[in-house]
Amino acid sequence: MEISNFVKNIRNIMRGDAGINGDAQRIEQMAWMLFLKIYDQKEAQWEFTDSSYRSIIPEELRWRSWAVDKMDGKAPTGESLLDFVNNRLFPTLKKLPVDENTETRRAIVRAVFEGENNYMKDGTLLRQVVNVIDSIDFGDFADRHAFGEIYETILKGLQSAGSSGEFYTPRAVTDFMVLMVKPKLGEKMADFAAGTCGFIVSTLKELEKQVKTVEDRKTLNASLFGIEKKPLPYLLGITNLLLHDIDNPMLLHGNSLEQDVHSYTEKDRFHIILMNPPYGGDEKENVTMNFPADLRSSETADLFMSVILYRLKKNGRAAVVLPDGFLFGTDGAKRAIKEKLMKECNLHTIIRLPPGVFAPYTLITTNILFFDKTGPTESTWIYRMDPPEGMKNFTKSKQMGAEHFQPVIDWWNKREPIQVDGVDKAKKFTIDEIKAGNYNLDLCKAKTEQMELLSVEELIAGYEKERKRMDKAIDGVLAELNGIIKKGC
Repeated sequence: MEISNFVKNIRNIMRGDAGINGDAQRIEQMAWMLFLKIYDQKEAQWEFTDSSYRSIIPEELRWRSWAVDKMDGKAPTGESLLDFVNNRLFPTLKKLPVDENTETRRAIVRAVFEGENNYMKDGTLLRQVVNVIDSIDFGDFADRHAFGEIYETILKGLQSAGSSGEFYTPRAVTDFMVLMVKPKLGEKMADFAAGTCGFIVSTLKELEKQVKTVEDRKTLNASLFGIEKKPLPYLLGITNLLLHDIDNPMLLHGNSLEQDVHSYTEKDRFHIILMNPPYGGDEKENVTMNFPADLRSSETADLFMSVILYRLKKNGRAAVVLPDGFLFGTDGAKRAIKEKLMKECNLHTIIRLPPGVFAPYTLITTNILFFDKTGPTESTWIYRMDPPEGMKNFTKSKQMGAEHFQPVIDWWNKREPIQVDGVDKAKKFTIDEIKAGNYNLDLCKAKTEQMELLSVEELIAGYEKERKRMDKAIDGVLAELNGIIKKGC
């Protein structure tokens, strides 16, 4: 079955179920079933290669026992299937016995289901969805990105899945960042807001070229680490890693910002950090207390940048996607974080991405910061990526591909200044120039042009999201001012 037809069939079935409220729930409903299907296929492999392997899932709850329809009239459907899923499957998987000694590949089942729910109310339609998912044999896909393609297809096809876009970075972007960072086998890589594990999979793909022996494979599998806060992307990420033969995925379900940054030791640091941190996320008020006073910010992306600085090893390398606001911010935490970044690390390159790379999920223009912990910054190259000829910006229907990064790759090693129509497209700025500009890195900007019009729905969704982000930022500043006033009193 074609990937696009697979997704379309499931969406069409779910539209008839009164329990599914919107596209986000359709994704979540599809995701937990995909996980159980794929996990069952992985268990079949583990049982074949390891005679001592025992499933953590009770036999009657394994996918093969209840989901597979052998056309003998015994597969549960209707009310009996709903009763089974709601009153046996979910309650049991949420409370599977897990402790610190439980093998990761077994413990992930409970971690996945602790935050999941079954929304469907029609057991007959549920059976139809289960049958569609069971018809796919993921082991037969030559392309190991099959699950990623399914998820991409879901996002591209859903009009109101903007919130889910927070979890997804275009593969062209993740592949480019990994290519420029050049990971080596034996180095440990991390993403502290891993989403669906796009950066981890891109790193895996690059490192697999270096694998020559069984020991190399073990080294590779133990070198990739992630943390994800939200249940849905965590579920999708775990499934993605299983499909890419990471049998014991080191993906934690938690919030990277909830630990005091001063508590990190050498064992908590990584050779490579690759991230696209969420922008303007909602965090508990006490989260900022985990950071030094001058680095406390109401902007989630700022906090993640501080975490990166504390968790990057000496001589380590990082590439991070950040919004324009981080570049031009010249007061408060933003300035302090940039000053700390350039004192402790070599911020050697900033790639300014074209408008619309993350359309329709956000209208915010973004950048990739490349730095390493080899010493303080002496100079920074800034390169502006322009949209392809004939385009003003990328859109949901005209998305960025790997080929669009080729001019950047060609420039990367030459490092030559470029001007277009009298405006800097690529230029090196010394640390003295940057300091003189009060750490404003909003440089090599394109001439302002009218962006291609988005649909009314996309514009409204984008502006509403941006308004919420700005309101939160303003609230954060007011809270800081109130705190200062109260201390003064």
